[in-house]
Amino acid sequence: MAERLPLFIGGEFIDSESNETLPVTDPATQEVLVDLPFATPQEIDRAVASAQETFAAWREVPTPERARLMLRYQDLLKKHQDDIARGLSRETGKTFADAQGDVWRGIEVVEHACNIASLMMGETVENVAGRIDSYSYTQPLGVCAGITPFNFPAMIPLWMFPIAIACGNTFVLKPSEQDPMTPNRLTELFVDAGAPDGVLQVIHGGKEQVDALLTHPDIRAISFVGSVPVAQHVYRTGTQHLKRVQAMAGAKNHMVVMPDANKDQVINNLVGSACGAAGQRCMAISVAVFVGEAAEWIPEIRDAMAKLEPGPWDQESSAYGPQITPQARERILGFIAAGKEEGADCMLDGSDCTVDGYPDGNWVGPTLFSNISTDMSIYKEEIFGPVLLCAETGSLDDAIGMINANPYGNGTSIFTSSGGAARKFQHEIDVGQVGINIPIPVPLPFFSFTGWRRSFFGDQHAYGKQAVKFYTETKTVTARWFDEAPAGGPNMTIRLS
Repeated sequence: MAERLPLFIGGEFIDSESNETLPVTDPATQEVLVDLPFATPQEIDRAVASAQETFAAWREVPTPERARLMLRYQDLLKKHQDDIARGLSRETGKTFADAQGDVWRGIEVVEHACNIASLMMGETVENVAGRIDSYSYTQPLGVCAGITPFNFPAMIPLWMFPIAIACGNTFVLKPSEQDPMTPNRLTELFVDAGAPDGVLQVIHGGKEQVDALLTHPDIRAISFVGSVPVAQHVYRTGTQHLKRVQAMAGAKNHMVVMPDANKDQVINNLVGSACGAAGQRCMAISVAVFVGEAAEWIPEIRDAMAKLEPGPWDQESSAYGPQITPQARERILGFIAAGKEEGADCMLDGSDCTVDGYPDGNWVGPTLFSNISTDMSIYKEEIFGPVLLCAETGSLDDAIGMINANPYGNGTSIFTSSGGAARKFQHEIDVGQVGINIPIPVPLPFFSFTGWRRSFFGDQHAYGKQAVKFYTETKTVTARWFDEAPAGGPNMTIRLS
């Protein structure tokens, strides 16, 4: 019988009293790794109450001390990066190198949180009126919560709670129920770094637990990453209950390939960005738009994809791992079948992929469609698998028009040797994150993750300066000090004088 994964409430790992559990399985073998208990309503209330009680003291901790906690934390994360990555690989199926990258991109955000003192500096103006000064302070909100997805179980939790806690808030984390072991390990290291009891809580579960956080009266802000329908639900429910919400959603990312691009660079970057992490990235390139003669490279891209061999995380030859669940695999196979039925040309079909020694793995081989149209389901929906669609246009204007007509706006890129084409693309494209000769333009943490349109619901984005604004509010003070009694009578207007 598998062990039960604990909750983390009030500074302690505890066994949940819940009888509702979910087996967490290795997606390459279906071996049960742990049983995950779904937190009870009483346990969620305890977690929020602990966070609320701790907030009163934590907000008074000097900002440099909060920064030093993050300095110790990032040091421990670096020392244990490979250990975290091995556990992450086992529960997600990611290759070890990909898992290391997952952890490292999270560490970068913790490093950014170490700079929290300068990020929270207010503003001052002297003499806004006669002997009157105005200045502002950046202050924490209170209890914040994060709901994270399966595909980056280290990086995305580290997008959230380190910044929020460094700002002086306390935090309740609800990780994905599909790979919760990595977030628990991150929590252990946070405790080892010296995090006070009650600053971070971790509860596990599904939709019922999510809704409990969305409607809880003592939670001020919710961060979320997931599919569009769930993101819409999180945004609507959270805002209806007077919370700040940042909900990062799905994507359909396009790469424009110009005829003057370096062909070898295009092939290497396109294949990696389409199939890396088994396509389970919200920033994966899922549509390649070939302009003019660049379409002649499509057969070579197919041949490069055909060489990729999915496999287990600890096998050096594995290009990528399995899908996270059998249900995810079946969904992708359904899209591949639909693409064939709708008339797209399936130049490479990964539907019948098998891996020696792992007959029960959730495998999908690399798949490439050409001759696609924008009214096909494979184009309109996010497939979230190692499936690349190839479209052709006659001009850069046509390619830009195609991308801007798509409802998503998470990421896009262009490969070209023309500065003029790149400048035109970055200016005219209606997408929040743009790469020029870079396929997956995820910004470093001193910027922010800025998906647009149906890829994001909210106003302030994740990490960077926008995250600090999201997790804080501004207090403005207008002050005058008298050296002597004021002259004249009452000021009966709103003007400062």
